[in-house]
Amino acid sequence: MAAELENGFAELRGVVKAVSVFGSARTGPASAEYAGGRAVAEALGHAGFAVITGGGPGVMEGANRGARDANALSIGLTIELPHEQETNEHVDRAVHFDYFFARKVMFVRYAAAFVALPGGFGTLDELFEALTLIQTEKIKNFPVVLVGTEYWSGLLEWLRVQLRDEGLISPMDLDLVHLTDEPDEVVDIVVRGHQAQLATLGLS
Repeated sequence: MAAELENGFAELRGVVKAVSVFGSARTGPASAEYAGGRAVAEALGHAGFAVITGGGPGVMEGANRGARDANALSIGLTIELPHEQETNEHVDRAVHFDYFFARKVMFVRYAAAFVALPGGFGTLDELFEALTLIQTEKIKNFPVVLVGTEYWSGLLEWLRVQLRDEGLISPMDLDLVHLTDEPDEVVDIVVRGHQAQLATLGLS
């Protein structure tokens, strides 16, 4: 695990402005989710951000492809799984992991924001990991953007009713999450968050 962390830091050295994009590996190139990942990543690329994904197929491939469309750095953090998935062809810089923990460190360490498109358990794991880090102030001014109002609205309603209204999270915790269908709105939210991060560091 220590070796994987060391290798990840070495491979990603110099990446200072990136967004981690999460989403399903099971959606095909003809799907709306794939197209959405590609459009969002392209918009982020044009705004000057590198794009980090899990490096696999589906939404991840769409996002890496969108970064390439914008001539932005396209990063894939791949991992060994029971059903092995190859690194998609749109990744410029691939880093392989055996441990989820080490991989998650890279998703956070080099990102200025997190964007989640429709996905399964892996996407939800990454989403709630990010939210927990923000809620506990281990990281600050990191926007979390959910892309796909139809897909995510049910989850957000459950969080309101079962968590917020029952007092299991604070009312403002849901303000950590932004919901949209528009790539340009994703970029606006991410840029504002990045500017706040720079201001916190005295670099704006």
